[in-house]
Parts: sequence; structure tokens; C-alpha cells
Amino acid sequence: MIMKPDSMLKDFFLGFIKIHILYHASKEPIYGAEIQKELRRHGYQISPGTIYPTLHRLKKDGYLEQQSRVVSGKVRNYYTITERGRDALDKSRNKIQELVTEVLEDGR
Repeated sequence: MIMKPDSMLKDFFLGFIKIHILYHASKEPIYGAEIQKELRRHGYQISPGTIYPTLHRLKKDGYLEQQSRVVSGKVRNYYTITERGRDALDKSRNKIQELVTEVLEDGR
């Protein structure tokens, strides 16, 4: 029997992925394949069919801005965080800290 991923966990992980993206885009410009590799380092197996729509959605919603550059003869889209993205990241940090403190403290 093949088990489907729990949809609630999938939603949680997509939220975590978005926060990772905002964080890394706040440090330096990022591009799809690079952030996909970084997310794999954190244990997320994310496909191009998920990462690119997520980046485009964050851009569309005003959290990232995009700049195209030619690298080795190919156009690569780099993303950096916007002020709206920084605000969302700051608010997320506060909520993450509160959640981690509560969940880990209670779990001991």
C-alpha cells in the first residue's frame, strides 16, 4: 500500500520552505537550483515543479524581486528579498521562537 504524505505536514513543510527561501534571499541573491540544493541539505526533497512555482508565487505576492542575468550563456533568474519579505521574515522569526520554546519545553 502506497501512503500519501499527510496534507497538513505538507502544508507545514511548504511554510518552512518559504521561510528558508526568504532567509537565504535576505543574505544574498538566490536562484532556483541553488536554493533547491540548500533545501536538500536541510532534508527537504523538493522538485523543480515545486521550487519554481514557489519562487514565482513569492515574487508575485511581493516578498521577492527578480533580476535576470546571463550566466554561461543562459538566462538565470536571481531573487532577493523585498521590504515586505523582510517584514514577513521578521514576524516569522518571532513566531518560530515562540513555537520552538513552547513545543520543545513541553516535550521534555
